[in-house]
Amino acid sequence: MMTRKIALSWMLLGSLLLAQKVTQIKFEGLAHLSPTVAKEVAGVHIGDTIDSELLDESVKNFFDQGYFEDVWVEQKGGTLIYHFNEKRAIAKVIVNGYGDDGKKLLESAGIKKGDLYDEMRIERAKKTMQKALEAKGNYDSVVEVTTKPVGKNAVAVTFDVNKGEKIKIKKLNFIGAKALDKSDLESDLVNKEEDTLGFIPFFFDNGEVKVDQLEYDAYRLKETYMKHGYIDAEVSKPLMRVDYSSYSAEVDYKINEGKQYKVGKVSIAQSIPGLKMEDLVSDLDLHSGRVFNITKMRKDIKMLENKAGDLGYAYAKVTPNMHKDPEKGTVDIQYIITPGQKVTIGDVLISGNNETKDRVIRRYIYLAPGDLYNATDLKESKNALQRTGFFEKVDIQSQRVSEDKINLLVKVKETQTGTISAGGGYGSYEGFMVNASISDRNLFGSGINSTFGVEWSKVSQNFNLSFVNPRVWDSLYSMGLSLYKKKYDYNYDQTDGYTIDQLGGSLNVGREFWRHFYASVGVGYVDNQSEYSDEYLQNLNSISSQFYNDQYKKMSGFASLKFDNTDDYLLPREGFIASVNGEFSQMDGDITQENRDRGYTDFASFTKINARFGAFYGMEDLIDYDLILRFKARYTKIISGDDQYIPIGERLFMGGVGSVRGYNPYSLSPDVIGQGGIPGYPGSRIGGTERESISLEANIPLSDAAKMRLSAFYDIGRISTDAIRRTPNSNVDFHDPSQSYYGDSLVRSSTGAVIEWQSPFGAINLIFAYAINPDEYDDTATFEFSMGNQF
Repeated sequence: MMTRKIALSWMLLGSLLLAQKVTQIKFEGLAHLSPTVAKEVAGVHIGDTIDSELLDESVKNFFDQGYFEDVWVEQKGGTLIYHFNEKRAIAKVIVNGYGDDGKKLLESAGIKKGDLYDEMRIERAKKTMQKALEAKGNYDSVVEVTTKPVGKNAVAVTFDVNKGEKIKIKKLNFIGAKALDKSDLESDLVNKEEDTLGFIPFFFDNGEVKVDQLEYDAYRLKETYMKHGYIDAEVSKPLMRVDYSSYSAEVDYKINEGKQYKVGKVSIAQSIPGLKMEDLVSDLDLHSGRVFNITKMRKDIKMLENKAGDLGYAYAKVTPNMHKDPEKGTVDIQYIITPGQKVTIGDVLISGNNETKDRVIRRYIYLAPGDLYNATDLKESKNALQRTGFFEKVDIQSQRVSEDKINLLVKVKETQTGTISAGGGYGSYEGFMVNASISDRNLFGSGINSTFGVEWSKVSQNFNLSFVNPRVWDSLYSMGLSLYKKKYDYNYDQTDGYTIDQLGGSLNVGREFWRHFYASVGVGYVDNQSEYSDEYLQNLNSISSQFYNDQYKKMSGFASLKFDNTDDYLLPREGFIASVNGEFSQMDGDITQENRDRGYTDFASFTKINARFGAFYGMEDLIDYDLILRFKARYTKIISGDDQYIPIGERLFMGGVGSVRGYNPYSLSPDVIGQGGIPGYPGSRIGGTERESISLEANIPLSDAAKMRLSAFYDIGRISTDAIRRTPNSNVDFHDPSQSYYGDSLVRSSTGAVIEWQSPFGAINLIFAYAINPDEYDDTATFEFSMGNQF
């Protein structure tokens, strides 16, 4: 027994004597971590006693980093050698079988180039993709993964997607629904029945199931009932029954409608100085006697919070207390306003502007350090920044510094303001037409707008150069300078005709009055050297010489007034644009003898009035879809004395972008047809003295990723002219439209679609138009494109 104890003691003493201390640490196969960081991760230090527990914990630490497929330790005396087999990097990720949406599907999976390849992570990504496909209504979807080595330490991963079949809703059953029509119940749902014309995108429902939205559709149905006063309505979760033989489904909702309520008494409990109770009540949408509407109540809550916010209460809260009377079918509403403390602005902090100077951004922020907080000023500051066209995105957030002070965090994402743009089209008369310009709305980040443009076709050559500083020395004053050269050759059957040749320029100054009103005045000069060939005069039997064969100089004064409260430069969703411009001109030159014989005494001293109006309304808050409705109207009129002559270069024409699309630019005009004039022939176009047009548009998203939208439009315009005098020996009665004019009051309309693309080169509009009521002599255009913003 004693012998065994002695032997055991010697064994324990030997193990202690044999215990090793760490004298050196080495790493082999390490790439992602530096040796210094690796030592910290290992948790082993020189001098530590080597044992299995220490080494196990050290290896576990390395695995936790996620960089390695295998890690092991080799001990040579007091030296520890760590061996690493690192995971391969993903050099490329490909999604096949899902078209342009493959990128979005990949983003949902959370796998990207540069990640480390991990089989478990790839398997999770595969399952995530399959769930995403099912959420979009794709059943029997299959995702297969293949890998291919790229070099020694990288791999390419390919996801092959078989989308399966789409389940389409053939019928929605609203069990228990009696008070509301099926169309009302279905209007706000994401999952709807398939329309007869469901194969036509954007305008009709294709019935495809969005599984991830089914549960939320029950809440949308509840919301619909509450919009119609059914406060107690109960809606079950949807039950979808799928027929896999036809990949069709029926969806059932069980509904207990309850009673419809009308609004009883409406009151507001508040004690904020400056808030007049009668004004607040009159601004409410929900009034006594009306059917209760949850959407209008939320709008009223927001309005009351903004009213309090306009008085400095940035964190005002409005709580609605509702008291139902089931017997009367009424609900009383009391809005309780809890204002909190008044808040002042501590500082305005700007970020995200790499090019635009801070001082330029501050011009459009209506709140400054020390100012009392104002909710309306905050909203309009954001709109003003977006109207500049300098930024793709503007976000203004409040940062609470103390109970009574906040900072404004102005975060902007700049957009491309300097562009090289091009556009063009084709017409039977002008042939190929191209235009190009170099412009920058924000030159060197200073806010100055500069443009150099060229338009060219076989009959026209136009050049323009302009500079506009909207805030001279950061003041409310603006200044603009423009120069242009315009030449347009009218000819017929390769016979020389007349040529409009003008050189001009203008200088104007303006000022911002109030918040959305702008006024400006200016002066302009035009040198018109239009010519009319003898051969052309002879061919037309001199009937049209009265309009073109004059040269003159023109001095003009300008005055304009503009209102603009839209919320964006390129894509407004709310607000109005309205402007009126007046040009007061005096011309100097010699009119032709023929025009003197007709009774004209001199060139006209005329006034040109130009007005325009635009209204924009986004429907997303109402229908949960980014539909934008647009209404645009334009009107121009020239006023002159009865015995004064207005030359062709000053008269009005219609057609093309900005008036009636579907007709070539400048191609719509009253025509002289008496004594040799030819209808529709450019030489017979005399121009108008009054012009108006209206455009109705509906705009929807086409591709958010590509920043493309689609507009459907209808244009209609009218152009007319004053009476043209005749020579004493002429047999043509120029006051008789059947003898003297081809369309004394010319009306044309068109319809079509526009693809609007916010490209890296600027805003591009691809216009596909159809002329509804063209005359046989009209120059129509089925396709045009242009760059830049549009009114």
